[in-house]
Amino acid sequence: MNPFEIVDEFERRLADYAGSKYAVAVHSCTDALLLSFWLRRIQAPQDYITLPARTYVGVAYSALNAGYKCRFKDYTWSGGYMIPEVTVYDGARQFFRNMYVGGLHCLSFHWYKHLPIGRGGAILTSSKEEKDMLVQMRYDGRTPGVAPAKDSFTTPGFHCYMAGDDAFNGIRLLENIPDFKPDIPWDNYPDLSKHKIFQEGYRW
Repeated sequence: MNPFEIVDEFERRLADYAGSKYAVAVHSCTDALLLSFWLRRIQAPQDYITLPARTYVGVAYSALNAGYKCRFKDYTWSGGYMIPEVTVYDGARQFFRNMYVGGLHCLSFHWYKHLPIGRGGAILTSSKEEKDMLVQMRYDGRTPGVAPAKDSFTTPGFHCYMAGDDAFNGIRLLENIPDFKPDIPWDNYPDLSKHKIFQEGYRW
């Protein structure tokens, strides 16, 4: 198997475990969120999304880097949360069989998460069209299997695909993971609503 085939196999096994039709593996959960936000802006442009005031700063920066400004709601969450305007779910702190809740569902494989590959993330989706766009976006906007000189570039391009050795470790870890593990406890995150950059956008 070449590295791309290993990634494909990991994605198939992950989708089967998660209960989604498709999975798109990327370099980190932050990248998963960034690509998801970009895809939603392509589908239905809007200016703002609503985030928990206390969440990981990479979530807010991913929104900012995709062109959104953030509104914040101060509530306590555990495990995961849906960002309602864009149906993007941040599920970085949970992992269990049939976890897929719909929309674009983002996962983390950081070393202290449930599937501790060490690095990596993924986007779960039920839409083949969304899956195909995300696959193209994660690999510099390239169409899989098409030489750059013959390609037609139609999406934003990012360099954030999952490496084959990480996908191989993911396959190995999935073989022994239980059907359920408790959610990772909520961290003592800072109040991001106090930082104007997320509400106003970049103003260099």
